[in-house]
Amino acid sequence: MIKAIYPGTFDPITVGHLDVILRGAKIYDHLIVAVMENRSKTCTFTKEERKQMIEKCVEGLENVEVVIGEGLTVDLAERHGCRIIVRGIRAVSDYESELALATANMNLNNNIETVFMVAKPELSFLSSSVAKEIASFNGDISDYIPARIIKEVSEKLYK
Repeated sequence: MIKAIYPGTFDPITVGHLDVILRGAKIYDHLIVAVMENRSKTCTFTKEERKQMIEKCVEGLENVEVVIGEGLTVDLAERHGCRIIVRGIRAVSDYESELALATANMNLNNNIETVFMVAKPELSFLSSSVAKEIASFNGDISDYIPARIIKEVSEKLYK
């Protein structure tokens, strides 16, 4: 069985994140989506809220599991028996930062590989930050956020 982990802050999950999850679920026997903390970001949603929103979005995908992760991603991957870390890349700027993370992870545990999934062109502009900015001005976020969680996201972000 090939198990992979897709870590991120998912604050909130976007249609771009969901696309990576759906594509990853077709490739791997078991995909763990890990809600992680990023100390350089201030999150709008709690880890529990983010986990619940992702679970709502992946409902019916039998080989996808959502967890709240703590600590280093490679350690979490090891604990869950994953040998692959899935990361999404939207642009060259993502590649630079993701390469640094992948290299650090390789140094920490060379038994775990990082696999980059390139965003579909029509989703390459998406980010949680952009969605939150649009929502803060009562803009339409339906192209950014999965339909199943628009209500929760809107209630928290619309001012």
